[in-house]
Amino acid sequence: MRLLSKTTLLFLLLMLPVFAGGAFYLFHKFQKEIKHETDEELVNDRLQWIRYLDTASINTPILHINTQEFSLKPTNDPLQKKPKLSSVSLYQETEDVMAPFRELSQVISFHDANYRLILRKSMIEKDDLIKNIVYVMLLAFGGLLLFALICNWFISRSVWKPFYYSLDKIRHLQLNKMDSLTFPATETLEFRQLNTALESMSQRIHQDYINMKELTEDAAHEMQTPLAIAQGKLELLLQDEALTENQIKLLAQSSDELQRLSRLNHNLLLLAKIENRQYPVTGESDLHEVMEKYLSLFEELTGEKELTIESNLAPHSYLPLHPALADILVSNLLGNAIKYNHPKGHIRITLTTSSLTIANTSPYPEIPSGSLFQRFRKHTSGHSGSNGLGLAIVKKIADTHRFSITYAYKNDEHIFHCLFQ
Repeated sequence: MRLLSKTTLLFLLLMLPVFAGGAFYLFHKFQKEIKHETDEELVNDRLQWIRYLDTASINTPILHINTQEFSLKPTNDPLQKKPKLSSVSLYQETEDVMAPFRELSQVISFHDANYRLILRKSMIEKDDLIKNIVYVMLLAFGGLLLFALICNWFISRSVWKPFYYSLDKIRHLQLNKMDSLTFPATETLEFRQLNTALESMSQRIHQDYINMKELTEDAAHEMQTPLAIAQGKLELLLQDEALTENQIKLLAQSSDELQRLSRLNHNLLLLAKIENRQYPVTGESDLHEVMEKYLSLFEELTGEKELTIESNLAPHSYLPLHPALADILVSNLLGNAIKYNHPKGHIRITLTTSSLTIANTSPYPEIPSGSLFQRFRKHTSGHSGSNGLGLAIVKKIADTHRFSITYAYKNDEHIFHCLFQ
């Protein structure tokens, strides 16, 4: 059965007895209100007729009838061809209020005598009746609407349950942990078709992921071997005393480019592993310890440039991050602050329980925000060893582990700020 047909059928089956009950309730309520208003009019007429019969004589030759809705009195006024219509207010003894009436007045001839005929119809009863009808209808249909919405919510929740189950499985799908994706059986045709398409799609995606992962790993592994061999051969050639100065210079340049190519291969493999979430979070890394370690490792480099380092480190700053990624995050940011600094510059490091800020002086201008974290984008000149992947790797770590990294340029300082919460 199709989804729309199933939803409509269930809705109609539930609403049929509800509407039948609502119609019966409205009929009963209207009938009761009409009877009540009619009874009030009869009571008023009864009071007027009782007063007339108590005072009138049977042998009275002249008619003199007076009620709120009917009055017939002798008059000397001339006959009127057309009646006069007007609105009047009369006292209602039963409710002790002045009630509005619509009045028709005309002088007519009866038994060779002129009489003033007055007919009146109460307006307050009709106004009350309209108000009651509107009130009852609003109350009834408001209740019906509320009931319909509640029923529709329960029906939708039941009918759409397989869809939301499938959506939840897709939302929490992880390629590196994905096995054969299966969905529960359902009687709804559209959901069966959707689940079949999702199963087929997930299998293709998983297979493509496996193939890409194997290709990346194999390519990186196979490239490392010839690069290492070529690097070794060049180092042996550099030891040859028969080489000229120009040959040594060319070999040294070739060696530097091979090292750069090796780092590039390593960084590309690292990016692929981060994107594929091959560094699972098994615990928390203390960034205080990581920062202390790399400040010690980079001590020689900071000493060569005579850099001043101001550090304000919290005793502990735990971040749910793989230890290898914590090392890469700190080493890239701190390494850039040292590499692109000028001699006798300074570096400010602030580490709290929820953030890390590294600011450094530099002879280079502000980095354009549009290309800040782009791959292979070199933001400085004079560093041929850079491959433009350092900040891209930091950004990828931040994105995959859901913390933010921002950049600012203030007071001739490049400032990188990581917010972990």
